[in-house]
Amino acid sequence: MKEKRACRYGLLILLLGASVSFAKKPNILLIYTDDVGFGDLSCYGATKVSTPNCDKLAAEGVRFTDAHTVAATCTPSRYSLLTGRYAFRDRGTGIASPVDGLIIDPNKTTLPGMLRDAGYATGIVGKWHLGLGTKPTNYNEPITRGPKEVGFDYSWIIPATGDRVPCVWMEDGHIVNYDPNDPITIDPTVNRRSKESLIKGIPRIGSMKGGVAALWTDDEISFVIADKSCGFIEKNKDVPWFLYMSTHSIHVPRVPNEIFVGKSDCGVRGDALVEMDWQVGRILAQLDKLGLAENTLVIFSSDNGGTLDSNGPDLVHGCGDPDATNGHVPNGVLNGKKGNVFEGGTRVPTIARWPGHVAPGESAALMSQVDLLASLAALVGAPLPAEEAFDSQDQLVAWLGKDLQGREFILEQSNSGTPFGLRYREWKYLPYGGDKTDSSEMLFNLGQDIGEQNNVAAAHPEKVEQMRKKLIEILGETQLRAPKVKNKKKK
Repeated sequence: MKEKRACRYGLLILLLGASVSFAKKPNILLIYTDDVGFGDLSCYGATKVSTPNCDKLAAEGVRFTDAHTVAATCTPSRYSLLTGRYAFRDRGTGIASPVDGLIIDPNKTTLPGMLRDAGYATGIVGKWHLGLGTKPTNYNEPITRGPKEVGFDYSWIIPATGDRVPCVWMEDGHIVNYDPNDPITIDPTVNRRSKESLIKGIPRIGSMKGGVAALWTDDEISFVIADKSCGFIEKNKDVPWFLYMSTHSIHVPRVPNEIFVGKSDCGVRGDALVEMDWQVGRILAQLDKLGLAENTLVIFSSDNGGTLDSNGPDLVHGCGDPDATNGHVPNGVLNGKKGNVFEGGTRVPTIARWPGHVAPGESAALMSQVDLLASLAALVGAPLPAEEAFDSQDQLVAWLGKDLQGREFILEQSNSGTPFGLRYREWKYLPYGGDKTDSSEMLFNLGQDIGEQNNVAAAHPEKVEQMRKKLIEILGETQLRAPKVKNKKKK
């Protein structure tokens, strides 16, 4: 990995020349949305919803058409993003429960920690979902293992997700408006279909008792995240800063503020997209207001592919009903969705803008979010030990739109069905079908079949063998064990 990073750094010097040292460290704004699919933005072909602020960002930067999350669900994607490691390598990196302890090792290199050590003010505003404290998390005392311990100077977070308890804001390890006379009790085992899960009339995963004064208001979440993000930038405008703005939008429960209701032609999910786009506009306007836009690298992406719903039907708005979307398709032409390793699970809208350094246009480079750590380390000139951020490659020239090739291969991870997939340029390999009872290997030529409809494994056995070996090289034999085929009952 060290040799690859050195090679990429040399390529960076060749492509960017003397500007590699950059006269002034750029600010870095990472806008990480939730469950936004490849077909959800109008700049990616959506016609039932308009996202003018995202469109403006794309017009002024580079719009990636083959950029991927590392996993098809949120916690492992976020883990890989911040650590530069594939989530499967480390235990406890599945979807975090409300009482899971911090799953990132504070002693390891992280994206915010690397930037903090490079002289950046670092902050996170929004969804966390990477565990807090030690298991089981005690929300009635200050949290001492969380964002601060992995490199964030400032944090204002949703502890887990909008549809998981506790439904409170936390600032720098403390619950906002916490009342010690009304202690919080969490039961993560309560199903969202149970009346016990209802908080402010909305079903959640788990139940929460107490903490009434600290409860958030669902239709104000986007405003709060935007306000706190703008506040962080204002406070740190005179120093280099890194902000990880992690939106709740458009994860369930989708409760857009009344000013956004009815603003799309694809139901409440589309209205939530309009609200998300407003957040993007608000933060970009703050950059303009403070004169920071020219020296800020903005990266926009999502934590996994789109879905009509997750964790069962949305009992508030019924937005799991396909009829409610009026023909809008969250992942566009792609097969699959959040939760599986077909392209729709990991290929997401991704945009980078940095005036004067990123030439506006489109890039079909094969990209993975796991590479952001090494790439941004190269950008700011931060040393990165070879044994740290093990899976992260320096792909800075690709992130800046100056290398249209990107990676040769990427790993894709899921928590259901086929657990892993491998991309090698235009080829896509699945070690077995989307059902664990299906042991057949799958191979797709995405250059000819973007929708993954034609399995050509039988016609290209040499390519199957090549990609199987590569996947085993990455995973090891134990991870790539064959699926168990259920025995048919004897009559």
